[in-house]
Amino acid sequence: MSDLDRLRHSTAHVMAAAVCRLYDNVQLDIGPSTDDGFYYDFDLPERITPDDFERIEAEMKKIIDEDHEFVCKTVSRDEAKELLKDQKYKLERLADIPEGEDITFYTCGEFMDLCAGPHVESTGKLRAFKIMNIAGSYYRGHETNPMLQRLYGTAFTNPKQLRLFLKQIEEAQKRDHRKLAKELDLFSISENVGPGLVNWHPKGGRIRTLIEDFWRKEHYKNGYDIIFTPHIGKANLWETSGHLDFYREGMFAAMDVDGQEYFTKPMNCPFHVEIYKSGLRSYRELPLRWAELGTVYRYEKAGTLHGLFRVRGFTQDDAHIFCTVEQIEDEVKEVIRFCNFIWKTFGFTEVKAYLSTRPEKAVGEKARWDQATQSLESAIKAEGLPYEIDEGGGAFYGPKIDLKVKDAIGREWQTSTIQFDFNLPERFDLKYIGDDGEAHRPYMVHRALFGSIERFFGILTEHYAGGFPVWLAPEQVRVLPLSDEQLDYADEIISKLRDVDIRATVDKKQGKLNGKVKNAQLDKVPYMLIIGKQEMENGQVAVRHRLKGMQGECALDDFIAQLKKEELEKSTVDMEVSD
Repeated sequence: MSDLDRLRHSTAHVMAAAVCRLYDNVQLDIGPSTDDGFYYDFDLPERITPDDFERIEAEMKKIIDEDHEFVCKTVSRDEAKELLKDQKYKLERLADIPEGEDITFYTCGEFMDLCAGPHVESTGKLRAFKIMNIAGSYYRGHETNPMLQRLYGTAFTNPKQLRLFLKQIEEAQKRDHRKLAKELDLFSISENVGPGLVNWHPKGGRIRTLIEDFWRKEHYKNGYDIIFTPHIGKANLWETSGHLDFYREGMFAAMDVDGQEYFTKPMNCPFHVEIYKSGLRSYRELPLRWAELGTVYRYEKAGTLHGLFRVRGFTQDDAHIFCTVEQIEDEVKEVIRFCNFIWKTFGFTEVKAYLSTRPEKAVGEKARWDQATQSLESAIKAEGLPYEIDEGGGAFYGPKIDLKVKDAIGREWQTSTIQFDFNLPERFDLKYIGDDGEAHRPYMVHRALFGSIERFFGILTEHYAGGFPVWLAPEQVRVLPLSDEQLDYADEIISKLRDVDIRATVDKKQGKLNGKVKNAQLDKVPYMLIIGKQEMENGQVAVRHRLKGMQGECALDDFIAQLKKEELEKSTVDMEVSD
């Protein structure tokens, strides 16, 4: 446990102590640290609301000022049962502790809790905290169990760090992609269609098309072939892949087709494997790099759905590489380089890798695991990325690299994954004929670059606060005539812009220029071309930039050249990420 985790876990105890002081008949569950704070789960007769946060925080400050020492005490199981006789959830948690393991309680003042620790020395060390939110949470995460009240908080080593975090939270709320999607008319999720299923509106569809076109172009440039596979597959396919054994609860219910069970696909990989198996493969064909924008369907619980970040139907930018042992290291290096290039093109400059290695229970020969892990680490080093190693954190079927990027306000997002798979080649008995004339098992690598188009779109929207750079903006230019006298000239401009693939519209509504400019600003259109009598007579346009203001008059051809240069460079330099 890190020092920050220890501090946050200790603050969770102080929060629980404050709740027990303020409320009667409190039943306690657990209070761990999290990536950005901590929480504690309570069952009590009263409903805690945000109006109560200030009162709870005030009581926490009292406990902190009292500077109680955190004291650890090891007890027998019988003693623990006696101490917890009035705490039904804690008694169940006690039963989870294996026989022979120490049972410890931590005390701070009058508050005592079953806890493995560790904690800070005393409550006086906790000086920068805040209660953030309250939500319902099923006990142990099961819907059939009682609903508890989960009180979230955060804590830092000093007040400055806390202030920076709270400012980031405030900024994140402004950038919430669900809010921006409504304001900018990008997408919607309709209860009539179904929760977690996305309707893409014209503007969102335009941006998605730009992203996908770029994705396809770069994949072809980097030696990938693009394939397409069905949305459903027979049950025996998912039995062979292991999904029905290990992932069935995450799949939608089966459908009957001609007396046989079919499932909507939760993943694309079994289809790619079947394409590989459709013919005899030689070492001379390898590596095979196959990519697909494949829409998959996963049953996510209603309570976990969240905008584009957690949906039930989404498009994975999936790829699979089939190669020989001699090719694997170069292939993985190229994947890392490609991922890094893509993320930096979209304006994410801070990328970090996390390498997960062989767990205790794993399939595949140890020598292949060692080779694969070494290839992954060498690839990270070759690209010069900072990285951490998660010993034993790989999936049972292979080691992996997760790439995380930081957005414009410093949040870290899990994005690309490069995953070795020793399982599917065995299950599907994949082979290639080597230069020795014998059959060999290929290496297989899963690679999702964006993760999913939906989630990436949400991240991108929040990164740019909806103000997409010119090359991604759904509407790059809006022409603003001062009066109806310039409407024909405006139509001429629109025609010329569209002829060179510039996405442009004209505002033909009645109204003053200030109102038209304001509307274009709210719609986050990068450029406005203002045309009045003088501009029409001179065959020019007055250019206004969304963030830089008026840029002066120029010939339309000169403006087109400037915009095309910015578009070609995929520039984000001149685009602020927040208004």
